[in-house]
Amino acid sequence: MTLIDVIAGARPNFIKIAAIMAALEAHRAAGGHLRARLVHTGQHYDQAMSQSFFDELGIPQPDINLGAGSGSQATQTGAIMIGYEALLARQRSAACVVVGDVTSTLACALVSQKAGIPVAHVEGGIRSGDWSMPEEINRLATDAITNWFFTTSEVANANLRAGGVAESRIFFVGNTMIDTLLAHRDRFRAPAFAGDLHPGRYFVLTLHRPANVDCPQVLSQLLHTVCQAAAGLPVIFPVHPRTRSVLAACGPMPVTLRTVDPQPYLAFNFLVEHAKAVITDSGGVSEETTVLQVPCLTLRSTTERPETVALGTNEILGSDPDRLRDAMRRVLAGQWKTGIIPPLWDGQAGTRIVAALGRLLPA
Repeated sequence: MTLIDVIAGARPNFIKIAAIMAALEAHRAAGGHLRARLVHTGQHYDQAMSQSFFDELGIPQPDINLGAGSGSQATQTGAIMIGYEALLARQRSAACVVVGDVTSTLACALVSQKAGIPVAHVEGGIRSGDWSMPEEINRLATDAITNWFFTTSEVANANLRAGGVAESRIFFVGNTMIDTLLAHRDRFRAPAFAGDLHPGRYFVLTLHRPANVDCPQVLSQLLHTVCQAAAGLPVIFPVHPRTRSVLAACGPMPVTLRTVDPQPYLAFNFLVEHAKAVITDSGGVSEETTVLQVPCLTLRSTTERPETVALGTNEILGSDPDRLRDAMRRVLAGQWKTGIIPPLWDGQAGTRIVAALGRLLPA
């Protein structure tokens, strides 16, 4: 058997690895030679941000939990690197599969490459061009030491080619986040608080970027703008744990703003699928809304997923309140664009990744 490590540490990772782990299990059941060791770094560790995803998406329990815990990015990176280095010293793997752009992705890629173990980066090549985002630094640094790139779009492929990556190292496979979305779409279920919500008669809001949530004044103005532009419709706001204390300092909020805890995967995507629109600063949510054909209003000036704008239902609005108001007016008037699903976002990315790894890592 050929042992490969699959790394996950934060909420976006869990959604993306679900498809890879399922494909690896199918590969093994069919007599394949790859065996997965699922490594949870412990970057996200509470029920809402971690365990609920394993439970709902049928992800096997981790073989190893490094228990990195909370702290600054430097603290987390160091803890993950120390823990993963110790694991490889006990039992080496033949490859390290990292996904996305979180702290765990970069930390384990560094340790693996220094140990002489090849790195496979799922979602390689995506770029926002915004170096103020920690995720962009993680993408650039991870891709600089990646052996094999599993990409979600032709834009990502072009970014890698422009950086001098050989074609033989680029594998255009599609989007594992969409694999998970399509695999579980018929299991989406309404959260308990949604009894009085009607399809197309509410907005979903998600915020976690420091520029939007770290300053009470900025956050308060943004929330008031959204609620005013929603024309009386409810605005459902699952509040990220790090935003709770800032929100408490914002003062009274409009009555149409409904703050709720972070939602499990199935409940959150039920809310998204039936929303009038989603207002977000997340790149991943813009991918899901594109496939679900729900208008997406992104409160950032850049995106690492331009296909969601060029082909999908997403629009980049920046931080200008007037642009947000205009966009919401167009949504309410039924004037939003109709998107299409990007190439290879068909639910088979995980299978393609495992097939490629099977070729790259002979028995």
